[in-house]
Amino acid sequence: MSAQRMTRGFLLVSPRARGLLQAAALFLFALPLAGCGTGALWDKFLNKDDTFVEEPADKIYNEGLYLMNEKKDMKAANKKFEEVDRQHPYSDWARKSLLMSAYASYQGGDYDSCIGAATRYITLHPGSPDAAYAQYLIAASHYDQIPDINRDQGRTEKAIASLEEVVRKYPNSEYATSAKAKIEGARDQLAGKEMAVGRYYMQKRDYTAAINRYKAVVTQYQTTRHVEEALYRLTEAYMSIGIVGEAQTAAAVLGHNFPDSRWYKDAYNLVKSGGLEPSENQGSWISQTFKKIGL
Repeated sequence: MSAQRMTRGFLLVSPRARGLLQAAALFLFALPLAGCGTGALWDKFLNKDDTFVEEPADKIYNEGLYLMNEKKDMKAANKKFEEVDRQHPYSDWARKSLLMSAYASYQGGDYDSCIGAATRYITLHPGSPDAAYAQYLIAASHYDQIPDINRDQGRTEKAIASLEEVVRKYPNSEYATSAKAKIEGARDQLAGKEMAVGRYYMQKRDYTAAINRYKAVVTQYQTTRHVEEALYRLTEAYMSIGIVGEAQTAAAVLGHNFPDSRWYKDAYNLVKSGGLEPSENQGSWISQTFKKIGL
């Protein structure tokens, strides 16, 4: 038989390739005979080791508390609280963990995550005694992001709306008192923004625009610390454009309500420099505004 006929139907391989094929065959042959000894290795080889071990909810929850309170690791604590919800979604521990997740996020400065978790808590557990605290965490997250008065105050307005929601929904809760105090702080911020813009217009000698800003402080933010300066600035602006009656009224109202204020001393001297005295016109919008608020 010729060499050509002998090799017909067979695949010719090199010695190196033949050695590799033999090694593979031996490996495959050994697998069924390996028994328990190499089972775990085979599973790892095929990435089949997806064993899941459920842990008690209270154990995971307490680990989260430890990481948060002792280690001050808010991200790691959050993972534990989320794990409680994943493994025990319908348990009371899951409810507690959701609130603690919001708190841990707040403490870690992750305000968006805090707002998300707290909002979810209120949605799932609206009748819970802790719903008031969840609502407060949302408001506090907005409040803590209030920017400098030189920037846009959209966040400040959002903070006030959220804080007012706490007072409206939970007026008798301990958080309502704190929310009210924060509302005053946020309103003071908005008043400060109006004053900053008003002073800018004064420097530009745009007195009408400045008066409108100071008027906003007097009519909308009477209880803030900026109202005294606003009345003085009104005195100054009105004197500058020759509307002395309103200037006299602004100075008189300032002196009546804040007699010890340094701003009143400046307003008084300013009116006197024009040969006038502070004198309240009862029909002035300034006088009417303060009568409405009882000052």
